[in-house]
Amino acid sequence: MKITIVQTGAVPDFLQPRFDDYPAMFRRMFATAGGQFDYGDVDVLAGEALPDPSGLEGIVITGSPAGVYEDHAWLSPLRAFIRSAYAARTPMLGICFGHQIMADALGGQVRKSEKGWGLGRHDYSLRHRPAFLADMPQNLAIACSHQDQVIVPPADADIVLASDFAPNAGLFYRSGRAVSFQPHPEFEDDYALALVEMRRDKAPEAVISRAVSSFAKASDSMMLRRAIVGFFNGDR
Repeated sequence: MKITIVQTGAVPDFLQPRFDDYPAMFRRMFATAGGQFDYGDVDVLAGEALPDPSGLEGIVITGSPAGVYEDHAWLSPLRAFIRSAYAARTPMLGICFGHQIMADALGGQVRKSEKGWGLGRHDYSLRHRPAFLADMPQNLAIACSHQDQVIVPPADADIVLASDFAPNAGLFYRSGRAVSFQPHPEFEDDYALALVEMRRDKAPEAVISRAVSSFAKASDSMMLRRAIVGFFNGDR
């Protein structure tokens, strides 16, 4: 299977000497979880055109500092791409911003949450178990970094992952070919921690302190990575 990674954001400039770009993080995520895929990248920030999704085998939409409610030239084509991919039943994964723009494009509501910043390792619970999540534990601890949230899921989506902070943190669409998550299974802890430190001038100190301390808890990202590989391999 060839997975097309749609890059909608970039590692912050001052962190780029230390960390790979987002497509590389996803390629590593799949590799560490046993995924044997080929890859193609589309950088919409650089003006690259989105392909016809009906001719693709699998899609990943990355995270981004952008909001779905902002005015960017690439947002409308991306929404159309998502709708076409969904209609074509092309397997599709969205993470963080990818989670939000999929929900936005398919009829949900997304906005900046009054709860503020979600940073560090958050605890999530499973609410629904499609086949690729059947063997997951009830609770997962995974890193996140966001202010925006899916407030109202699309009518065609079931909530699969939730927390008190983000009640719609994971959505599985009833086509069986689309899934999205608010947290970041592709992030390693050093990068997730670097993002926390970057927010020191934006988030309350209590939020930063809790986020830094949260990395003492073991990560469950690998379990979610393996489940996502199962999703792309047809275990839906």
